[in-house]
Amino acid sequence: MTSKLSFFDTIFEHIFSDKNQKKVERATLYLSIVGFVIHLILIFSKKFELFHTPFEARLLEDPISAIYTPFSIILVYEIYLLIVYLPRSFTTAVSKQFEIISLIIIRRIFGDIPKVELDVNWFEYAANRELIYDLTGVLMLYFLIYMFNQRREKLPKKSLSDRLKRFVSSKRAVSVLLLPVLIFTSLYSAFSWFIELFFSGKNAGGFSDVNAVFYNEFFTILILADVFILLLSFQYTERYSQLIRNTGFVICTILIRLSFATTGLTNVILILSSVLFGLLILRIYQALEKQA
Repeated sequence: MTSKLSFFDTIFEHIFSDKNQKKVERATLYLSIVGFVIHLILIFSKKFELFHTPFEARLLEDPISAIYTPFSIILVYEIYLLIVYLPRSFTTAVSKQFEIISLIIIRRIFGDIPKVELDVNWFEYAANRELIYDLTGVLMLYFLIYMFNQRREKLPKKSLSDRLKRFVSSKRAVSVLLLPVLIFTSLYSAFSWFIELFFSGKNAGGFSDVNAVFYNEFFTILILADVFILLLSFQYTERYSQLIRNTGFVICTILIRLSFATTGLTNVILILSSVLFGLLILRIYQALEKQA
């Protein structure tokens, strides 16, 4: 068991080294700039009728929508960071999940801006209401994440005992195995979406459906990884407060996953309830720890 864990520790340190993280960060910056420029070129090319799309492509109608592309690339980088942070603690990992879902909503705002109609009664048009829901949701989400991170910073720093080191090694093994699974899933999801978009004969809504391409699968896999880590934690801790906290954070991920099956106000409420639930779980956990 020790040799296997030490093998995964070595692989983790190599793949997620500081040097490689900086490389990924630079690549994200360059790709974001290139993606933004290419998206702008496509928008103006379509505007001057240099090409036509066989489907509705709202993200190619307004230059503001070009911001959607660099945000998509940044989201990939945030997912990479989530895998890096996964072995650190449940609290750190769930905080990164909250940041990812907030970026997804912000990206959705840029994608939905071309749908807004200014010549009608604002609240009678669905796309206008969606924009209000998302803007309000982002503000509330930003504040809740701030409060969650404040609470997280107050958690006492614990020394690494032998049992805790073994647990961290187990979580590193999960991260190492999770990376290729997510890469394969993202490529397969993008390929399936591309085939459906161009060859199914259906109007898939163009790039506006990209939110459903990967993140449904991503959060499903993340739930399974969280549950697996939760089961591993039973081996290393018997404290009720920690078990409830870790289980509560898994519920947060499930609520985020459920939000992808909904739209409009329900979607925003599910996301906010996930962060609020995580904040309350963390607050109660800290109160129990003070009494211990």
